[in-house]
Parts: sequence; structure tokens; C-alpha cells
Amino acid sequence: MNIVFMGTPDFAVPALERIIKDGHNVIAVYSQQDKPVGRKQILTPPPVKECAVNNNIPVFQPKSFKDSNEIKKVQSFNADIIIVIAYGKILPKEVLTASKYGCINVHASLLPRYRGAAPIQWSVLNGDKETGVCVMQMDEGIDTGDILFTEKTEIGENETSQELFNRLSSIGAEALSTVLSDIEYYQANRKKQPDNVYEYAKKITKEISPIDWSEPAQVIHNQVRGLQSWPCASTTYNGKNLKIHKTALSAKKGVNCGEVVDNKNVITVCCGDGNCIDILELQLDGKKKMDAKAFMLGNSVSVKTKFGG
Repeated sequence: MNIVFMGTPDFAVPALERIIKDGHNVIAVYSQQDKPVGRKQILTPPPVKECAVNNNIPVFQPKSFKDSNEIKKVQSFNADIIIVIAYGKILPKEVLTASKYGCINVHASLLPRYRGAAPIQWSVLNGDKETGVCVMQMDEGIDTGDILFTEKTEIGENETSQELFNRLSSIGAEALSTVLSDIEYYQANRKKQPDNVYEYAKKITKEISPIDWSEPAQVIHNQVRGLQSWPCASTTYNGKNLKIHKTALSAKKGVNCGEVVDNKNVITVCCGDGNCIDILELQLDGKKKMDAKAFMLGNSVSVKTKFGG
């Protein structure tokens, strides 16, 4: 098939690599513009652009599709299909209908649950046991199009959103390959989403990072998992900001929420329901991430030390 691919972050790269491997002709790749990265603000191309360049595929990075010339350019490719994965730009109707089979999207949730920007993080934050990917026919709404294909997967008890991100990226690539192998079949059997039953996954911000130790242990564990690797769950220690990178549920019990109840190899902290979590990896502002044992070699974390207070 002749394909125009639109995507930006590393989540979309396995899908692009897979359709190239499957022998499809990727005519053009669209990606967001290069952005400054790191302390030195070095202008860096997005991962999808790098993949396209490495495969000698022309790359286009328009600011938007408000310019009619940009729309005409997409239409001029006469593609069989346009694939959109985490592109990050609104597509007008003229682009959505610019190919024989329109635009299809790989979305990292079981639609209609978690439409929107951060479906992976919210599935972990909410403690879901299952998620998946949907290959969807795009329309003018936000993740409201008909479903062509769904692949489900369980979420591990300690799996972080970053780990799930990597798995769903691979699952999505396989799902896309399946749909493209017989696009007419999946087009003919597509299913409409319900109009009034859905959940929106709003954008993740730093405002939800601070841990409220009065919450149950499971909720806090989910927060740590869900906000990994950005912006990370956080608390305070001796007046300094402390990122919590990895935790596990503990069998130990406690009384005072936010208080350390054990400091042997890991830091065990009491939560609001009397249950505890083990802090396994953490990071003070301006310092490197380290495991709990290494952290305690350089920092005093005695029993009854209070976090967040």
C-alpha cells in the first residue's frame, strides 16, 4: 500500500518500522517540528523523523494544516491510507479524507475509555487490571471514530506507565500490521463507539506529582507507577523535594501516615489506611536516582522519619 505516516514520539516508531518491514510504500512522513532538548537546549528531531530519515523517507513538519497549501500537499500524494499515531496535531476534514481509506489511528486504550492525551498513564493511575490498543477510523472528533481492531493486555501489579508504554507501542505495531493486511475486511466490519459512554484521559501535569500520604497504600503505589517516568510522584524529605521512582506494596502495617516504619534495605512508609509501601528507588532534587539502600548510606532515614511533613 502507498502510505502517508503521521507521528512524532518514540511510541509511534515501532509502527513505522513494522509497515516498512511489511513492504508497504511509505511515501511521506509527517512529524512535529524539531524542539530544543536538555539543559543546552539542543535542537533535536523527534524520534519518528529520525526513523524516516534513516529509511530515506521524505519528512514534512508543518506548523499546522490551516494553510491550504499544506492540505493540497497531503492530497497530492494520492495515498491509499494515512496512518496517524501520536502526531499531536489537529487534522481538518480535508486531510482526514485525503486518501482512499481515509486516516486510521492507533490509540493506546480500550476505547471509548480514555479518549485523549494520556490514556496509558491514567490506566495505571486508576489501578486498571487491563488495557490495550484500538485501531480506529478517524473522524473529526477526539478519538471518537469507528473501531477497526482491538487487542487487549493485562497490566502488571508493579508495571509502570513507562513499561506499559513500551509494551503497547509494540502491540500497536502488530495490530496495525494486522489491519493493513486486509484493510477492506476491517473497514467493512468496523464498530461504532457509543455516543454518551466514554472517559477522557486529560493531560498529565506536575500538579498531580505530590503524594498525599493519607491516601491508601494501593492508591499511592498506583501514583508512583502511573507518573513514571514523568513527572514522577514526589514527596518532601528534610524540606527538599524527593522523587519516588519505584515502590512495592508491603505486608507491614503502621499507624502514622507518611512515617517510616522500617529501614532495612528498603524504606517502608505507612499510608492512610494503615498499610505500607516499600520505597525501592528515589531521587533528591539535583542528585542521581538510586536504590533505597544506597540512598540511606548518605542520608539519615531512621524509623519514624516523616515524609511530606
